[in-house]
Amino acid sequence: MASLNYKHLRYFWAVARAGSIARAAESLHLTPHAISSQITALEASLGAKLFEREGRRLTVSMTGKRILEHAETIFSLGDEILDIVGDTTTRDTQPLRIGIADSVPKAVAYRLVSPALRLDDPVKLTCREGRLDTLLADLAIHRLDLVIADRPMPARLSVRGFNHLLGESPLSVMGTPALREAHPGACPACLDNAPFLMPGEDTAIHAPLSEWFDGQGIRPRVVAEFDDSALLKAFGQAGVGFFVAPSATNDYVCGQYGVDVIGQIDAVVEQLYAITTEGKLTRPAIIAIWQAARTEVFGEPVVRAKAARKRK
Repeated sequence: MASLNYKHLRYFWAVARAGSIARAAESLHLTPHAISSQITALEASLGAKLFEREGRRLTVSMTGKRILEHAETIFSLGDEILDIVGDTTTRDTQPLRIGIADSVPKAVAYRLVSPALRLDDPVKLTCREGRLDTLLADLAIHRLDLVIADRPMPARLSVRGFNHLLGESPLSVMGTPALREAHPGACPACLDNAPFLMPGEDTAIHAPLSEWFDGQGIRPRVVAEFDDSALLKAFGQAGVGFFVAPSATNDYVCGQYGVDVIGQIDAVVEQLYAITTEGKLTRPAIIAIWQAARTEVFGEPVVRAKAARKRK
């Protein structure tokens, strides 16, 4: 079987991204004829058509789309290698690429990650925020070293990864002083028919929090739902409704957003996981994050949270 010509593959990738041979030729400083002949040679070696003509437009064929997905990975990683080599300021630093699920509280994420920047051996930190599925896809192709999420990796995903529990915390109910004054009484009874900002359905605590309200016979008036925890707190700061946050972040959230803690929900626990492609944590920067979770952020969260659940 003939080996793949990566030069031809890169020209195919360039044309597919540019949308036409002419535009790709301009960006590559080549003639359209030169690129066209290279793609023809690639199609001949693969035995498949990579483009189709729709009038005057050139579109990627079904086979071409499948190949393009792999080409994106190959050349994106290749460009990153060139960036590393060309950047003289980072040659003595270790890259640390972390994905943070958008449902993870930003205050917790900062406290977890910042110790990695205080190591004797410097690291260059890259943080990406997004949906968990997207971040895990990047982890699978080694574009990320670590994903921090509020749930373990879903079993339905065909990604080789390992879940490392960083810690867990019960939830605190918070609100502005004006909102609290408008809804007096003991918590959680004061939440009945009170405006409430609910974590979105994509967050791990959405379902257990809803079940807890049902079990308490409390019906808060849900005025909005948010997948992004920072946006939820911004609305809470404006007094739109009560909300919950991990008790481990009480001091930060109250000081940053001008709200007060009005109660605690021990029966619902927010967990955070570090998801990696290695079963044992070996990189110093990732170990620093794990240790920060246990000593600075959550303390002994696993023991405390389990004891709280047993009391219930």
